[in-house]
Amino acid sequence: MSSDFSSSQKFPFLIPAIIPLFPLPNVVLFPYTYLPLHVFESRYCEMVHDVLSRGQCVGMALLKEGWEDHYDESPQIFDRGTVGRMVSAKKLSDGRYNIILQGFNRCHYEEQEVSTSYRQAKISLLPEDNAKTLDPVLLGHLAHAAKEYLISQRADDQYQLIAAGKISDLVLVNSLSAGLDFSHNERQFLLESKTLAQQAGRLVDLMRLKLPMPYSST
Repeated sequence: MSSDFSSSQKFPFLIPAIIPLFPLPNVVLFPYTYLPLHVFESRYCEMVHDVLSRGQCVGMALLKEGWEDHYDESPQIFDRGTVGRMVSAKKLSDGRYNIILQGFNRCHYEEQEVSTSYRQAKISLLPEDNAKTLDPVLLGHLAHAAKEYLISQRADDQYQLIAAGKISDLVLVNSLSAGLDFSHNERQFLLESKTLAQQAGRLVDLMRLKLPMPYSST
């Protein structure tokens, strides 16, 4: 395998060692999820154009607090994010794009000096937890907390999808992390979990904190 790439055999495509960064103030991409985005800034429209012609990979990064004062420059980002593959891109008549990213692997960013209008970073793919399933007790706590939370949010249809039991634990944990009403900092906290079990435990704690009534463990 070429040293210019940091992909492994589990990916059906090569992930370049240096990829464009798409830093946003309120978006966190998780593995095993899909993220639709509307791209309108000229530098990021240029990025989409370039990504479509080489690599198809984008690094989603969350901007740190205080970004407002330096947005047109290079405000600080969290150095952990997720590599996304652009699986759909539609160019609009005014040059903007509607794109969809598919989240693949968590990664660490080392930003590079570049001549492009958009930022780029050298990435190191973070090792994934070998455990693909949760301990039944933890899974039970997660399912119960999700039921309480989703019903409190009148999202019964989402709960029924979980209750059907047709979603893998990996997809369930990452989909809940991405889809529930968490702040961007809470999502970053979930993304930086070292194991699937840790992420699930953090999910349970966050959902319990957001319940309108005291959480019942029965």
